[in-house]
Amino acid sequence: MLMRKILFIAFLLVSFSQLVLAQKKIVVFQSDFGLKDGAVSAMKGVAMGVSPDLKLFDLTHEIPAYNIWEAAYRLEQTVRYWPAGTVFVSVVDPGVGTTRKSVVLKTKSGHFIVTPDNGTLTLVAESLCIDEIREIDEAVNRRKDSQKSYTFHGRDVYAYTGARLASGTITFEQVGPALPKKVVTIPYQKPALSGKTLKGNIAILDIQYGNVWTNIPDSLLNLLHPKYGETFHTIISHNGKVVYTVDAPYCQTFGAVAKGKPLVYLNSLLQYSLALNQGNFAAAYHIGSGSGWSVAVSKR
Repeated sequence: MLMRKILFIAFLLVSFSQLVLAQKKIVVFQSDFGLKDGAVSAMKGVAMGVSPDLKLFDLTHEIPAYNIWEAAYRLEQTVRYWPAGTVFVSVVDPGVGTTRKSVVLKTKSGHFIVTPDNGTLTLVAESLCIDEIREIDEAVNRRKDSQKSYTFHGRDVYAYTGARLASGTITFEQVGPALPKKVVTIPYQKPALSGKTLKGNIAILDIQYGNVWTNIPDSLLNLLHPKYGETFHTIISHNGKVVYTVDAPYCQTFGAVAKGKPLVYLNSLLQYSLALNQGNFAAAYHIGSGSGWSVAVSKR
């Protein structure tokens, strides 16, 4: 009898801890909707209808239309800086209304991501690791009287479910059935050292300035023993075809080279990057970003 009581109390404590974890009451929204119409406001309205005590924030709503890769990158760039228990609602969903799964992923770091399983989870699943994934049970976790709507799951399913989870209206277990710990992924060049050449992906562009950010971390770059002022040779390719080749010095700051000149530097995430001092590298040399863009880097 005593052992039963102990096990029951332990179960309650675990359940309570899971509930509290998601009861930070923070929801962070991301989409490719833009802010020109009422789509984002509608999602937030649904969330506030679940609980007016929620704290709602935006990651970005300027993801290029249908760009699942960039949605994946922005989550990777951002999630880790929010408190454990934060619920992210990410809606870049070109397959809305099709057979793609609607899921909530719980990371090992204790963050929750509500999203279609269409590649959006590629990077956070790798970096923060999968603790558990549940498929949203739309028979329970769907906005009332929205069953006839097939094209705005961001409002009717994701915002609603995310708000219910963040507010403690439901536990993570009540989201829906558990799924195998794997997600749909987008193939890309992972950072690697091959001989004396670093290989990586152009994950994103620093949009405001046109700097080129790769996924090659400083820990990998350090294997080449770089010194400031040394020249690095970078070959930039798109889908296997060379687009541009540049030799540029490795610098600590942009001002280390003359205005308009190229340089190599570590960005704010400590990753190998390229820039023009007070210029737009990406625009000047027609460079893009995404899963098909790659670099090969070596010292001269």
